[in-house]
Amino acid sequence: MTELRDRLAGARGWIFDMDGTLVLGDRGNHGLAPLPGAADLLRWVTQRGLPYVVFTNGTNRTPAHFARVLREAGLDVPDDQMMTPASSAAVMLARRGHARVMVLGGEGLAVPLRTAGITVVPPSEEARPVDAVFAGWFPEFTMPALEAAVHAVWDGAALFSASETPFFATAQGRALGTSRAISAMIRSLTGCRLTVTGKPSREALRAAAARLGVPAARVAVVGDDPLLEVPMAHRGQALAIAVDTGLGGPDAYDHLPPGQRPHLHLRGVDELASLLADLPSGGTVR
Repeated sequence: MTELRDRLAGARGWIFDMDGTLVLGDRGNHGLAPLPGAADLLRWVTQRGLPYVVFTNGTNRTPAHFARVLREAGLDVPDDQMMTPASSAAVMLARRGHARVMVLGGEGLAVPLRTAGITVVPPSEEARPVDAVFAGWFPEFTMPALEAAVHAVWDGAALFSASETPFFATAQGRALGTSRAISAMIRSLTGCRLTVTGKPSREALRAAAARLGVPAARVAVVGDDPLLEVPMAHRGQALAIAVDTGLGGPDAYDHLPPGQRPHLHLRGVDELASLLADLPSGGTVR
């Protein structure tokens, strides 16, 4: 336990999930309400001068829009400390030289790519050729969009998905995402490989750690989804902290071998905030 406490005290950057960890909203990510302890937790990190990002797998809004909604809900999150899979996708696509991308989604996907200098095109036959196809939140997805994306992949475009988790947490329970369903259709027709830009990919962790300016191994990752934050943390040797206020629960990790379980499993971020409040600077929990 002492080693865990020392590592918690030694975290030099933080990645927080949004839905089910800091807030809960409805199925459209509206009406967000902070969970107990969320404001205290962000206040503690800020007062310690530690960098943090809030990383949601949602792509129905731009990062700046998400940050604004969180501020309206009472959580003081600056625009540049909000990340989505489109944020990490912009880094990944640029690194791979993908300059022209067919986006299966709205402005939440497109804006971070345009900001990075990537040309964004709609899912249409006239938009081809493209270097990549990027799927995200797209409830308006149609058969013509599917056909355009499939033809683009057949022509050599790489396929990227914002998220492959089937659900996200809301106040009403689980809500279905769209990225996985859309990319599954494209893959079933083309047999292509898929690259995930959001959690739990190692590339997402690297992009967030780069934003923080901290090595991944010195980052603490806090989340509620057993399929997302904890696996991502382990892939980058980060500190994995799980909370039970979203999709996970007290027994969510019991079936996993010890090396895949969270390093710290708590009731919620209120419990984490209390634990951190007892951390002296540069020391361990008293």
